[in-house]
Amino acid sequence: MLRKHSRGDQLKQVARHLKLDYHPVDQWGIEQQLQDFRLFRRGFKGRFNHVMSYEDGLLESRVHVFDYHYIKVAGKHTKRVPQTVFFLESRKLGLSEFYMRPEYFFHRVGEMLGITKDIDFEQHLDFSQNYWLTGEDEEFIRHNFKEEVLRFFAIEKGWTMEGLGFYLVLYKHGKLLSPTKINEFYHKGMEVYRGLIS
Repeated sequence: MLRKHSRGDQLKQVARHLKLDYHPVDQWGIEQQLQDFRLFRRGFKGRFNHVMSYEDGLLESRVHVFDYHYIKVAGKHTKRVPQTVFFLESRKLGLSEFYMRPEYFFHRVGEMLGITKDIDFEQHLDFSQNYWLTGEDEEFIRHNFKEEVLRFFAIEKGWTMEGLGFYLVLYKHGKLLSPTKINEFYHKGMEVYRGLIS
C-alpha cells in the first residue's frame, strides 16, 4: 500500500513549482521579525513550519509563505489555532501601522459607543461594510489603501492583513490552506503587494 504524501512532501512540490525555497522550520528568523504583529502575540507556544521563501536578486524584497499555529485557552480546554500566512518584506513598502480584519457586529457596536474607530471609504462601501480597518495615522493608511487594494478586498472576503513599515502579513485567521490552494494564495498576496506600492 502506497504511503500518503505528507503535508511537507506536498508543500515541497508547491515550492518547487513557485520557484521558492522550502524549509520544514523557520531558517530565516521570521519569528523575531514578526513579534510585534497581533497574530504572533496571540495565545502561547506559537510555531512556524513549512516555510517557503523567495528573495529577489537585488535583495529588495523577501516573500515567505508558511504555516503558523498557536495554542489558546478556551474554558478548561486548550485549542490549537492554525493558519497559512503570507509575509512580505520589501524596501518598496512604507506602511503606517494598520490592522484589517473582517468586520463583525461587535465592531459596529464598539464604534457607535466610541470604543473603537473604523476607517471607512465612502466610495468603496463593499470594502467598508466587510472590513474593519484601524491604525493611528488615518491619513497615511488611506494613502496606502489605493484603489486596487480596495477593489481586491471588496471582492475577496474573510482576510486579515497587518502592515508595519517594510512588512506586510496576510492570512485568514484559523484557516490552514491545503497545498492545492497555496499557489493561488501566493499570487493573491503578490497582487495585494503590487496594489500597495502602485
